Amino acid sequence: MKNGIVRFAALYVFTVVVLLLIGWLSPGVSVGFNALWASVILTLASLFLKPLLTRVFRAAAAKSAGSRTPVGEKVVQYVLVYLVELIIWIAVVWLSGVRASGFWSYVLPPLFLLLGWVIYDRVDDRLRAKAGEIYDTVQARVSGSRAPGAPQATAPTTGSRATADAREELHDGLTAEQRRMLDELG
Repeated sequence: MKNGIVRFAALYVFTVVVLLLIGWLSPGVSVGFNALWASVILTLASLFLKPLLTRVFRAAAAKSAGSRTPVGEKVVQYVLVYLVELIIWIAVVWLSGVRASGFWSYVLPPLFLLLGWVIYDRVDDRLRAKAGEIYDTVQARVSGSRAPGAPQATAPTTGSRATADAREELHDGLTAEQRRMLDELG
């Protein structure tokens, strides 16, 4: 759930910026404050509609993939990606206050969206990694356990070998035999 919220929020902020840039760079596209609502639509479409459309188009294109050259296959894949972005752009224009008038206001924004997704893909990996680290650190502090890579707190020296094994199992979730088998693997 936490990852979903972080992903939605990051994608939402990114799409607000992309929509404002599209409104600024594209002739015939008016975004303004409608970017706030349009970003909700674009974010939801990116999370749910885009994977569905991509799967459907790829399945349809795969039926005739054997009859195309490698270059032809790449061209078909690029056209499919553009068509998915075009459908998403039309949905954003239709369902929000964003206005598009003229041929270029429907042709250029999907290209800008594609460029935006490439940039977001680069940023998203780092953002998720950092959010995961922060989440793990907070989780460790709240639960009182140690964070991965942090030095283990000193345990009382009293107790048997079984007690020590049980404490070690709590930290990594492995039994002594599983730990030994992993060590033997390399």
